[in-house]
Amino acid sequence: MSEDSIDKPSELEIGRDYSTGVSRPDGQDVLSRLGARVEALLFVAPAEVGIHQLASALDVTPREVEQALEWLEAQYDKRGLQIQRSNRAIQLTTAPKLAGDIERFLELEETSRLSRAALEVLAIIAYQQPVTRPHIDSIRGVNSDSVLRTLLRHGLVEEVGRTEAPGRPILYSTTTEFLSHFGLASRDELPALNLDPEIMAAVSATEPADSINEDAGI
Repeated sequence: MSEDSIDKPSELEIGRDYSTGVSRPDGQDVLSRLGARVEALLFVAPAEVGIHQLASALDVTPREVEQALEWLEAQYDKRGLQIQRSNRAIQLTTAPKLAGDIERFLELEETSRLSRAALEVLAIIAYQQPVTRPHIDSIRGVNSDSVLRTLLRHGLVEEVGRTEAPGRPILYSTTTEFLSHFGLASRDELPALNLDPEIMAAVSATEPADSINEDAGI
């Protein structure tokens, strides 16, 4: 077997280059350096970026980027920043617990409150996404078109495709702005639902949209 055919371990997992016998910085040192590089890219990125995009820019593997992100998350645990994840996208944001300080410093107006109807629709999308308006309407029992337009205008939800059902209704999902608005690092931090059994049965009886066509040109 040739040397090139051997799957060499990552620099983050070893402290010596066995091809030369020369000692290298230990794994934590290498990890902190890569973490700093990832942090710099996230800081200047105008929007969320993907792990593969970061890996390509830094000439490392996606696995190494993920290790660096986990290292950064541990570093941010008691600091004023956080890594926010949405699907496969990553973004560097301020910690939600410091929102009051930031608003006072920037002299921001108080965030407008969402109506009960908007919160209802937003909750359905958050827990059932991707979901269509007919599916939302079937759960609420009323038309949700105007509420959806409001949520779209505020950037809390977005169109992510269409189903193959008759009429090809649009599918909606929450956005990174939704996560920021509610102080969540990812959708995994949504609180567990504890609904009445009758409500759960009613929700289960409605048929969600399963088939997505992301090339629908919406």
